[in-house]
Amino acid sequence: MQFLDFEKPLEDLYTQIGKLKEMSARNKVDVTNSITELEAAIETTKAQIYENLTPWQRVQLSRHPERPYTLHYIEKIFTNFVELYGDRQVKDDKAMVAGMAEIDGQPVMVMGQQKGVNTKMRQLRNFGMANPEGYRKALRLMKMAEKFNRPIITFIDTPGAYPGLEAEERGQAEAIARNLFEMVNMKVPVICVIIGEGASGGALGIGIGDKVAMMENTWYSVISPESCSSILWRSWNFKEKAAEQLKLTYKDMSGFGLVDDVIPEPLGGAHADHEKMAIILKEYLLKSLHELKSIDPETRIAQRIEKFSKMGFYDEIAIEESVTTA
Repeated sequence: MQFLDFEKPLEDLYTQIGKLKEMSARNKVDVTNSITELEAAIETTKAQIYENLTPWQRVQLSRHPERPYTLHYIEKIFTNFVELYGDRQVKDDKAMVAGMAEIDGQPVMVMGQQKGVNTKMRQLRNFGMANPEGYRKALRLMKMAEKFNRPIITFIDTPGAYPGLEAEERGQAEAIARNLFEMVNMKVPVICVIIGEGASGGALGIGIGDKVAMMENTWYSVISPESCSSILWRSWNFKEKAAEQLKLTYKDMSGFGLVDDVIPEPLGGAHADHEKMAIILKEYLLKSLHELKSIDPETRIAQRIEKFSKMGFYDEIAIEESVTTA
């Protein structure tokens, strides 16, 4: 079990439990009561720590190395998953996984960014940063889902689309823009869930849906706190302040009307109880699918367009034209 810096009190309590168990095994001493007291203290401490997390602490939780990724949820929630590969133009992008599956017997198309569970896999998956071919693969399979009337479910977890030169040469911006245009007009239900990091166009590339939801300890923003800090203050040392100013938590996103729903996580975060988190997420997906399937496609598209058109704050200023005659 790995602990973040603000989880130090929990780490100390778990360490004490470990020492008591070692002592019990070594000296044949009954320490049941002491362990019970420490376990109760752990639950109390968890409640205190997670009750008022700062924006930066939620960012840290979204990146926790033991947090479940897309493939974990696919394994736990769906059945008969068949992964599909390639964009039919360049190659297969390992940062974007996608395929056909069933959820409680209902056929769907599911896709999302995958970061990798160890160093080797993170390199293979490019740390969840998709290239243009990843977004084109996603769109190809969305079109396939539309053809066969399968609802689309996307899991968003990326620090951003890959910013490398080769990605730009192959049309990164165009690939994401095309996805935005096509997703808003999809005739089938589209559900998007931010399960970790939701950064910039990398998130938006598979983030236009009838339902856009955030898990409790995730973030959604045009830029990461570190990058924002480096631009505004020429240093990463102000990342905590940047996280606060960016208004990137679920509370902020809900207030701005940028997400439709917030999915609660088990006490301690999604990484603390993978099984329970998968159950909570599955319940949300089934409920959302039931709601959306009762709406006809034309109405869904109209509602989708209206929802995204209303986003943002702006003022319209009337400009009077003046004609100067010589």
